[in-house]
Amino acid sequence: MNARDKVILNDLERFRCLTRDDVAELHFSHTKQPITQANIVLKRMRRDGLIKCSTERRKYIYFPYALKMKKDSQKINHFLLIAQFYKDVRRSVTPKEFIVEPKYGTGYMEPDIFMIWKGTPFFVEVQRTTYTDKVMKAKIDRYELYYNSGEWQKESWQPKDKKVFPYVWIIGVGKYSTGIRPFRVIQNSAEEMLKQVK
Repeated sequence: MNARDKVILNDLERFRCLTRDDVAELHFSHTKQPITQANIVLKRMRRDGLIKCSTERRKYIYFPYALKMKKDSQKINHFLLIAQFYKDVRRSVTPKEFIVEPKYGTGYMEPDIFMIWKGTPFFVEVQRTTYTDKVMKAKIDRYELYYNSGEWQKESWQPKDKKVFPYVWIIGVGKYSTGIRPFRVIQNSAEEMLKQVK
């Protein structure tokens, strides 16, 4: 396995799954024929047993070989949206950190993403469907519980001089009333955010 294979495999493990076009954009955009190059490498990685593939969709979905997710899992579209979000924000600046589904402990929030982008930490919620206000309130309440715990101040990424709580960024379907919180909640798309921060 060469260095590029390892990087592709790391991204498949991070995002859980990617399409061929995702792999082409992330790893072969510097070549003259990104799609052709991605096809060649992915075919070889499948042959060598490094990755597996779902051929049930028009666009094949690639997974790390060890992942135990079903090839028809409802989570696939969710993970592909997370990968799309990553591609969107990296068009401006590649995030310094980008962790998919980080864990913070029982009772606390379960963000889809933690990232540090443009020097700012974010918890990102990627919504494929509209939640009720009650469900969204419970979700944001768990962020507030984590905020009140002070545990976030111990994170390794924290600046030494001033501790900062990440912005909570909700993207996707629906607009929600999140109430008054001791941290900032943003609700817009990556495209809208990119226009604001240019």
